[in-house]
Amino acid sequence: MATDSSAPAGPTPVQRLLPVIVPALTVGALCALVLLGISLLAEKLQGVLWGTLPDALSVGRYSALWMIVVLTASGLAVGLLVRAVPGHAGPDPATTGLVDPPMPPGVVPGLLLVTVLTLAGGVSLGPENPITAANIALACRLGRHFAPGTPVALWLSLAAAGTIGALFGTPVAAALILSETLASRAEPGALWDRLFGPLAAGTAGALTMTLLAHPSFDLALPAYDRPHSGDLLSSVAIALAGAVLGMLTVYALPYAHRLFRALNHPVLALTAGGLLLGLLGALGGHLTLFKGLDEVKEIAADPGARSAGQFAVMAVVKAAALLIAASCGFRGGRIFPAVFVGVALGLCAHALVTSVPVALAVTCGVLGVLLAITRQGWLSVFTAAVLVGDAAVLPLLCIASLPVWLLVTGRPQMQLHEDGTPLK
Repeated sequence: MATDSSAPAGPTPVQRLLPVIVPALTVGALCALVLLGISLLAEKLQGVLWGTLPDALSVGRYSALWMIVVLTASGLAVGLLVRAVPGHAGPDPATTGLVDPPMPPGVVPGLLLVTVLTLAGGVSLGPENPITAANIALACRLGRHFAPGTPVALWLSLAAAGTIGALFGTPVAAALILSETLASRAEPGALWDRLFGPLAAGTAGALTMTLLAHPSFDLALPAYDRPHSGDLLSSVAIALAGAVLGMLTVYALPYAHRLFRALNHPVLALTAGGLLLGLLGALGGHLTLFKGLDEVKEIAADPGARSAGQFAVMAVVKAAALLIAASCGFRGGRIFPAVFVGVALGLCAHALVTSVPVALAVTCGVLGVLLAITRQGWLSVFTAAVLVGDAAVLPLLCIASLPVWLLVTGRPQMQLHEDGTPLK
């Protein structure tokens, strides 16, 4: 049969990609502004809760009593809000991932409000999950309004990339996360065609955040010069230790979630969770509170200031706090607390065997914990590397990731189905 040469040809890749640039840049910048606004509000409230109030009451800012009071009160306040706000501030956070389908826009105000309280109250969760969910909901709503013919998946990927780029201060993190997601989908076009819009959004988000807030993950650790004969074994051992601690947290999640769900009320569950977090804070010290980004810089500033036992306690306490916060109903992400756990574990390893370079120990600890908690391979390697800003650790990180991946792949993830069973 003869073909009709007069039939119109479809748009070329360039014609399809060029119209995406402006929406991508706009969405990325707006996502960064939402993240920055929520972060600034949380910082202001944190200053009141942990500075102004205890000073006015002549109570130690980080005394055991004050930590227990503030975290218990935070749980009560978040529980009351979750019960009262439209949509209950989103689905059960133990069942959500970093990038999920859009929620109804009406849920966003309540979700952002409880996120501010969670961050300010000292709960061991980061802003990444709720901020990404809020930005996805808003971007999809605006996309349907201004460009009703465009697919929802486009706006979802732009919002996710813009938020992740802003969180890490670089679009590379967004590209790495989304490349793992997109590679699993049978969609037409080259991978870089599908990453074109998200990469633009991630760049806009990162640049906006960098210009306004100057985020930095560099721990200013001594440089790792070059590999030595024992570094390969050390890197694998530390990464595996981090993965084991992370997997213990993962396996404990459904049991902890079941206990809190048995209370059958969000106010009771979150208040109980806040009380337990306060007790853990009293045990591990105030540096084990909050999302962990500022605190991790403090413990890494002087690796010799604490013993191996003290670092080990901090790692275990932070992992337990992450478990409780993620299972009792607080809205938040797990990446930043997991980084703290990995850094504390790496510093513990360096304190035990001082011949192990501190930069290598820290990055491998973070790699192992993140692989177990997030199951994102490239993100784990990237995050571990940027903590030291040294490309010399990359070969050993890639080697250490292989046995760790064999340990964690195919096993339960730190996310549950709606019925409470682990996601694999």
